Amino acid sequence: MERLFIANRGEIAVRVIRSARELGLRTVLAVSEPDEKSRAAQLADEYRLIGPAPASKSYLDQSAVLAAALDSGCDAVHPGYGFLSENARFAAAVMEAGLTWVGPSPEAIELMGDKARARDAARRAGVPILKGSEGAVGHGEDLLAEGREIGYPLVVKASAGGGGRGIRLVATEQELVPTVEVAQAEARAAFGSADVYLERFLGRARHVEVQILGDGQDAIHLGDRDCSMQRRQQKILEEAPAPALPDAVRERIQQSSVELARECHYRGLGTVEFLYDPESHEAAFIEMNTRLQVEHPVTEMVTGLDLVREQLLVAGEGKLPLSQDQVQFRGHAFEFRLNAEDPASGFMPSPGTLERLDWPGGPGVRIDSGFVAGSVVAPFYDSLLAKLIVWDASRAEAIARSLRALDEVDVEGVKTTLPLLTALIQRPELRDVEHHSKFIETTPGLLGDVA
Repeated sequence: MERLFIANRGEIAVRVIRSARELGLRTVLAVSEPDEKSRAAQLADEYRLIGPAPASKSYLDQSAVLAAALDSGCDAVHPGYGFLSENARFAAAVMEAGLTWVGPSPEAIELMGDKARARDAARRAGVPILKGSEGAVGHGEDLLAEGREIGYPLVVKASAGGGGRGIRLVATEQELVPTVEVAQAEARAAFGSADVYLERFLGRARHVEVQILGDGQDAIHLGDRDCSMQRRQQKILEEAPAPALPDAVRERIQQSSVELARECHYRGLGTVEFLYDPESHEAAFIEMNTRLQVEHPVTEMVTGLDLVREQLLVAGEGKLPLSQDQVQFRGHAFEFRLNAEDPASGFMPSPGTLERLDWPGGPGVRIDSGFVAGSVVAPFYDSLLAKLIVWDASRAEAIARSLRALDEVDVEGVKTTLPLLTALIQRPELRDVEHHSKFIETTPGLLGDVA
């Protein structure tokens, strides 16, 4: 591997460029027309224009992206996260063109992309799973019988869904059939497949996940994270390691995640996600994300590892670059996703020009961003401005340092989620680990307080 094509934008493109250059790789970046003057385009050795602003005509245009990678003489493609990162067809096309795909095999992507099949694979690997339907649901009385067997409330999930999309809550049996019909129509429109399945609902559960790294034969874990602070089922604040997790639960989800990676011959970085019920101490499999996660920096902070570097080494050398006993954990880290959104107005996007942009510094403070002062936040893409990552020796110290770092952030020109992040890190529920994945939307007055 000598020339790496990066099929992404923003902070993750910057992140990959830095790790690649430290490994001596030249980088070529895919850019849309609005991104030609971006920070990532400035840092890459070269860039290739792949299309106009809409993602469907640029970053999601598989033929344009692959043609640019081949035309630029690259021998590998890194998809980042989002866009084409979990597209099995694109991964296969990259490999068929003779390029190295920095990610899992198309077969593993396809398997884990089908949430019903992923549940079956998890069951075979000994991963704890929530009670639910065996594969896609049926119709009529069969569907109602499945609902009674699982119990209410339950959730309907799109088999091909992901990222918190394609999920609907069902409180009673009377709601099941119409909800499934609506979910099937939505799933067909959004994911190209109408298959949905049922799963028991945990109302006040925490969202925990395990980072794994595999080479197609063996696998290791790189610890766990808690991603329970979410809005609209999208993560906004993460931490590592997952706090207040019983040792037995932590060991089980870590080891079973490794077994799942081995079961599907997983290569590269992946994340196995769970719901954890603090009352019953039950952890249950949700899904496996077959890519680099947005929240990977908190794992880097507590392990001292460069996860993108490890990902590139596995792709290039075909074997794990380190063993499980070489992975050491130290301290505690938080990640705050600073988005150009208005929390007081339903998280409406807030595009515009960044008239001022000052980031915090000091020991244990890191900023991952694709923007500088004067940059334009375009309305065409994800609203993420930056990730503020904070580390300290203990969770309490990391909370104190986070509050100081958030206070130093200064952004002018767009509205941001900074007031919400500042409010969340001060909540006693977070300090005492009493928060859950529905905390933001079920806490009265929280969003009003940050107006």
